[in-house]
Amino acid sequence: MKEKRKHVIVAGGGVAGMEAAGSLAEMGIRVTLIEKGEDPGGHLLQWHALFPGRRPAEEVRKYLRKRIAHENINIITRTTVEKIRHHGHEIIADLSGGTEERADAVIVATGFDLFDAHRKEEYGYGIYDNVITSADLEEMFNRKRVVRADGSVPSRIGFIHCVGSRDEKVNNNHCSKVCCVAAVKQAIEVRKLLPQCEVFCFYMDMRMFGPYYEELYRESQEVHNVNYIRGKVSEASVNINNRLVIKVEDTLAGRPLKMELDLMVLMVGMEMSKSGARLAEASGLNTGINRFLESADHHYGSNRSGVAGIFYAGTCTAPMNITDTISHSRAAVEETVRYLGGR
Repeated sequence: MKEKRKHVIVAGGGVAGMEAAGSLAEMGIRVTLIEKGEDPGGHLLQWHALFPGRRPAEEVRKYLRKRIAHENINIITRTTVEKIRHHGHEIIADLSGGTEERADAVIVATGFDLFDAHRKEEYGYGIYDNVITSADLEEMFNRKRVVRADGSVPSRIGFIHCVGSRDEKVNNNHCSKVCCVAAVKQAIEVRKLLPQCEVFCFYMDMRMFGPYYEELYRESQEVHNVNYIRGKVSEASVNINNRLVIKVEDTLAGRPLKMELDLMVLMVGMEMSKSGARLAEASGLNTGINRFLESADHHYGSNRSGVAGIFYAGTCTAPMNITDTISHSRAAVEETVRYLGGR
């Protein structure tokens, strides 16, 4: 009797989910990829260029689209996995809309949400026209036009680091890991697009952990004249000339500063996605003190949920860059295949 082909559900169609689905499909495993948006791609769909080499994001999107263009993959969009439960030897995923999918294993790749900058009222996002987020700036880069709300070209731009990260007031004590290098990358892009524009980064400390990140940071200063001020912005307001006024303490110089800006960019961090949080609560999956999904072991079991047949891939477990997300996703596939082979 011919053995029934294994079936895996991948919950989430961002970078991690697309890589996992493609890897499984290549191994002959049937995959159902569930994506909440109109198209797979996640946050990568909005990015213009990627650090540290500033390669076009479209190159990575093209790679991932090719990964899921496989006959073994069925893609269901505008749908979320609401609950995962066991039924005998099967795992059942209850989907939004009242339908369900049955499989042999599930890879959770529900990713992250960007921090809602409205929650930091002192920065004036949604109140002042020229306060934007890092995601908003990427959209401007895609249009090749960085301007103020009135269409004028800014002469001074400030980047505010750690918005919604390392912040007890919003209950996010974790570091989002990629905000510092994203700010460096965006600051360079601004200087290349607007050579006459002054650019300032206000940071708590620079966390350049990845390959070529420190080199990019140095390039931003030595080649592109980006200014770095160590200090946390306490508040923002607007003056009579409709320019933003920020107050910050320069902790290196030990003195308070007051500066006018034409545009302020909030480097928003990562939080566990709302859809992932709902899934975790409904399915009895553990979350950590950072409210991301808690792996079975931080050192050698980061892809394991602790529940048979359920595995984790990517930023549903913690903030990470695209390179680490893809690697983590491939490791999740390995764990899943090992589990399927032992059944």
